[in-house]
Amino acid sequence: MTRHLLVIGAQRCGTTYLSTLLDAHPQIAMARPSRPEPKVFLSDDLAGRGLDWYRSTYFGHATDEALLGEKSTSYLEYAEAADRAAAVLGDPLVLVQLRDPVERATSHWAFSTDAGLETRPLADVLAANLEGPLPWDPELTSVSPFAYLERGRYVDHLAPWLDRFGADLGVLLLEEMVADPGAVAALYARLGVDPGHRPDDATVPVNESRQPREPLGADLLGRLRAYFRESDRELAELLGRPLPWAARAEAEGGRA
Repeated sequence: MTRHLLVIGAQRCGTTYLSTLLDAHPQIAMARPSRPEPKVFLSDDLAGRGLDWYRSTYFGHATDEALLGEKSTSYLEYAEAADRAAAVLGDPLVLVQLRDPVERATSHWAFSTDAGLETRPLADVLAANLEGPLPWDPELTSVSPFAYLERGRYVDHLAPWLDRFGADLGVLLLEEMVADPGAVAALYARLGVDPGHRPDDATVPVNESRQPREPLGADLLGRLRAYFRESDRELAELLGRPLPWAARAEAEGGRA
């Protein structure tokens, strides 16, 4: 029986890389077109069109794959998307990929800069974001292009998805995915597809911006680590293991 899979975020955490690993498996068909992301479950109207419309619109290329997957990284931030997805798809598998939140913030800045949405220097904009949310124009983008720090407080967004999908929700960490030779096989096994399949290159992230990023000063790094400290602690407790960026975060947080 064909089952659905959702990659719901987080933004700038290597989800495009994750999607390529999934699409490379012969038992998984990822939604097409992948850009722009489908974002079906952000809308009552689109979700209300039902499962047949969803499959015919995004999976017309699928044949006998075991999983039909969609990546829409905005889903994680919207609790109502979890309810809509459950109503249409039943019991999909759900994946969340996360990374060091400071690295995520700098990648997000580079992405927004590449897109022409951001013109402020990295250090200036992160310092400003520490003071509170940055204003943005919803007529230009469907979600804020300037939520550099808010999106890195991952546990703030995970609860409704965990409540809805429980054991069917898996949390991956980018640093572990690219460092552990067995991580891809473990992912495939978790999804119930052949873990022996080997994609061409499972260790190289894709879609990383090449925007130059100036070094952040010790004081700003310390403030950023303090901002994320409680969220990181809660995430580590949720996962039941230390975060791969914990040692770096401790060292940089101690500089403040």
